[in-house]
Amino acid sequence: MKIAVIGSGYVGLVAGTCFADSGNHVICVDKDKDKVTLLKQGVPIIYEPGLEDLLKQNIYEKRISFTTDIKQAVEESEVIIIAVGTPQNEDGTADLQYVLAVAQQIGQNINNYKVVVNKSTVPVGTAHKVSNTIKDEINKRKENIDFDVISNPEFLKEGTAIDDFTKPDRIVIGGKSQKAIKIMTKLYAPFLRTDNRIYVMDNKSAEVTKYAANSLLAAKISFMNEIALLCEKVGANIDQVRVGIGSDARIGQKFLFPGIGYGGSCFPKDVKALIQTGNENGLKMGILEAVEEVNDKQKIFLFEKVANYYEGDLSAKTFAVWGLAFKPKTDDMREAPSIVVINALLAAGAKVKAFDPVAMDNAKSIWGNKVQFAKDAYDVLNGADALIIHTEWNEFRTPDFSIVKDKLIEPVIFDGRNLYNLEDMLEIGINYFSVGR
Repeated sequence: MKIAVIGSGYVGLVAGTCFADSGNHVICVDKDKDKVTLLKQGVPIIYEPGLEDLLKQNIYEKRISFTTDIKQAVEESEVIIIAVGTPQNEDGTADLQYVLAVAQQIGQNINNYKVVVNKSTVPVGTAHKVSNTIKDEINKRKENIDFDVISNPEFLKEGTAIDDFTKPDRIVIGGKSQKAIKIMTKLYAPFLRTDNRIYVMDNKSAEVTKYAANSLLAAKISFMNEIALLCEKVGANIDQVRVGIGSDARIGQKFLFPGIGYGGSCFPKDVKALIQTGNENGLKMGILEAVEEVNDKQKIFLFEKVANYYEGDLSAKTFAVWGLAFKPKTDDMREAPSIVVINALLAAGAKVKAFDPVAMDNAKSIWGNKVQFAKDAYDVLNGADALIIHTEWNEFRTPDFSIVKDKLIEPVIFDGRNLYNLEDMLEIGINYFSVGR
């Protein structure tokens, strides 16, 4: 099958590469010439485990190509996937200017029947807007060309996106055209050989499904973070509570780990967008408003622990930081809790030294020389008064604590991800502060 993927960001690049790897011929389109040049050389513009090797293999096999020419891509493809960004407006709504601009270009260049796929995260009713935009352009040309718009939200997790795409737990296809649905089913067939996990519904239901899924996961995170705060107040242990409630099959064990709040490109934006969609339709989304409020408070939680320990005076202190990305296995700094904590430390007059395995280039664009960046996890400890952990990278899980103690001025760790055992820390002689324990 011939596929055009318009937008070579996170979703577009992963989708395009995986579709190419299953035997399709994929043209990826991006208006950024520098990005296209790098992608042609097999250099991904995002960090995602396994993506670079898969990309280079499919470039070598000539199943994937990159261009800035949207006209060629539209004309030569049977399926056109829209995967451009939908940044957040000030009022929390999704900015559809890029999606609708692509729809306009599709309408200007469409030459025969196409399936147009909305893969960008978009609010309810976007499929209808895309369809109308394409129709308007076709009408201007005074032509009669048929097409269908399918809503096909992605459910990729950063850090495991390749596995998520090739071994999906579900494929949501929104649309009414049986012709288009049949084409989409054929497109995803290589990834569903042992079990048909395709769920067909109308466009609006598919659009809501994406937002609702992410918002429910965000709600679980905020709920557990609030319970963790309660555990600290009453002297309970959130680890034991988590096991106790996670054993209930109705609740499950995933997304029950407490921490310092969610971040990234999806949860914060999607929660806000769903709240705003409710507002636009006269419905107050009280639960999601609380989810957002709890998350905002949780991001400053670790800084408050640090400030309390030093009785509010951080002006002469230097803090080592392990982890900057909002989660492990990604370089994504968007809405990362580390940003809130580090900014608060700097505002309080403290010095910050940081290390992250892959996110430091993105972090440097945020702080520049305001933060000192170290070459490894132990180098960052030199001359630091205490260690603060933001991201649960595997290499932070079993460090040599004798080195940690030797390098820190005082053996103090503020752990926002509960990586270590309380009894072990007591035995080692480290003053250890975590979440909900």
